[in-house]
Amino acid sequence: MVTQQETLKKPWGKILDTIIGLDLRSLAAFRIGISIIILVDLFTRFQDLTAHYTDYGVLPRTLLSEVAKTGHWSLHAISGEPIFQILLFALAAFFALQMLVAYRTRFATIASWILLISMHNRNPTLIFAADDVLRALMFWAMFLPWGARYSLDSALNTSQLQSPITFASGATFALMCQQCFIYIFSAAIKTKSEIWTDGSAVYYALSYDQYVTHLGHFLLNFQPILNVFTQITLVLEWVGPLLIFIPFKNHIFKTIAVFTFIGLHLGFSLTLNIGIFPFLSTFSWLAFLPSEFWDGLEKRLQTPARQGLTIYFDADCGFCKKVVHILRTLLILPGTPLLMAQDYPDVYEDMEKHNSWVIQDYQGGRHFKFKGIIYVVSLSPIFKFLVPLLKWQPIMAAGTKFYEAVANNRKFAGNLTKPFKFHSLEVRKSKVLNILALILLLYAFVWNIQSYAPDLFKRKIWQQTAIMGRITRVDQSWSIFAPAPPRDDGWHVVPGKLENGNEVDIFRFGNTVNWDKPSLGVRSKIYRNMQWRTYFINLNRAIGKKLYPAYGKYVCSAWNSKHQDSEKLTKFDVYFMDEITVPPGEEQTVKKKLILEQSCNE
Repeated sequence: MVTQQETLKKPWGKILDTIIGLDLRSLAAFRIGISIIILVDLFTRFQDLTAHYTDYGVLPRTLLSEVAKTGHWSLHAISGEPIFQILLFALAAFFALQMLVAYRTRFATIASWILLISMHNRNPTLIFAADDVLRALMFWAMFLPWGARYSLDSALNTSQLQSPITFASGATFALMCQQCFIYIFSAAIKTKSEIWTDGSAVYYALSYDQYVTHLGHFLLNFQPILNVFTQITLVLEWVGPLLIFIPFKNHIFKTIAVFTFIGLHLGFSLTLNIGIFPFLSTFSWLAFLPSEFWDGLEKRLQTPARQGLTIYFDADCGFCKKVVHILRTLLILPGTPLLMAQDYPDVYEDMEKHNSWVIQDYQGGRHFKFKGIIYVVSLSPIFKFLVPLLKWQPIMAAGTKFYEAVANNRKFAGNLTKPFKFHSLEVRKSKVLNILALILLLYAFVWNIQSYAPDLFKRKIWQQTAIMGRITRVDQSWSIFAPAPPRDDGWHVVPGKLENGNEVDIFRFGNTVNWDKPSLGVRSKIYRNMQWRTYFINLNRAIGKKLYPAYGKYVCSAWNSKHQDSEKLTKFDVYFMDEITVPPGEEQTVKKKLILEQSCNE
């Protein structure tokens, strides 16, 4: 018998599930986006692997021990040799790919999270806001079933239980709160500065040449508009994320919040060179798209051709069964019937005749071999753009030969899919994980409070508990352009002397020394990516005193390894042309500072 108290609880429980419940399709989109971000980030960092992650670069392990925070560990610091770093980068890319296709997803997520922390801790001088966001998102992802849809796990699922559309748990609530922390605590720290409250913050952000794009530089001509942008940004960060918690018409407010913040980050990407940050933030908001969004999208995508597609495979071929299940998932064709050809005599006859799977379209026509692949791809809402390429005669001929080779050697081809096993995938709530997620959420909240008000907690008590945050990297401080955009602008000039007596500008690719302010285009070549840009900004901060000696040795080694005899570098100096950003209308001044004198003959 249902008690009156239980009856009263049910509506509130339903409302709570509606608010904190996340659609599994949204979590899948979130997973795919984060996986792509990790792969792109790994590729970018790999190009400077020796410079940034080995003992031959700008931060050898002896120096790392001086600048690393207590509790920050790194597998990458086990060895300073390039080959060891290559292996770890390859391993990280492997797990990121495994996470992308979502096979044994939780294991791949945990492994990716460990290697991400390890890489970040190996060189803290490269860390920017996007890295902090990525670590935080990956932490909560370990508790989420973000591999339940659009994944190999779902394609190879043998469970007879139907997975839910949405999933509500302590982890989904934690992810929602984490998204709010990033913006709200950033806004709170920003309000400590008059630059944000008086409306001039965007002007200073776009005046910082290390970050600004050509469009951002152009917008400096419209000061009144920049004041409006400042106020809009601050208001959005304060209240915008809270829209996802509104209990009535929740799906409408979540949709508004998602696309509003995607628009905000699009604006950031157009005006500021801040690496993966705007793209990462955009992907993070996909997790909160409501079911109504996906239902509407799927309804618009349901054409007679997609609804009438049927795929027949050889029941005696385990390889064939796996492939059709994986293709249906990866090509985003849910609901497509996958049937055993042996159960349909006319289909089986065609399968034997053509030695091929049988693809039947909505008009009853049948497609075989590589032409069948092309037809199935043409119905994919994501990959149909590949059809013209697949129909190109050389590709079609090669594809047909490849298909026939596989069809004639199915047992051998089965070895390729042998690592992928059919297994049960059940999306269940775990009380243990729920409680753990909520405890860790509270701990992360305390970290955010502490970052806003450092003197709020007693120092000894906080130091005893803070070590766990540093080990797990739940330590958080969202000082993104907070409390104010940086104003210590400027540029480096590095004149060097060669063995032949010539003087060259090390920074400007060995050209004649030039003291003039580099254009934005030249800056983008000097500071090639966000990691180098962040590193050189840190060189100009207090930590720079510790970093410059190792940087000097690295420059000597890097230059002389690429030049011979009289072209070798004997010494160089590092100057910083200090250009503190002034308020609108005031005259800009530049001070020339000698930062380092380095001999390469020591």
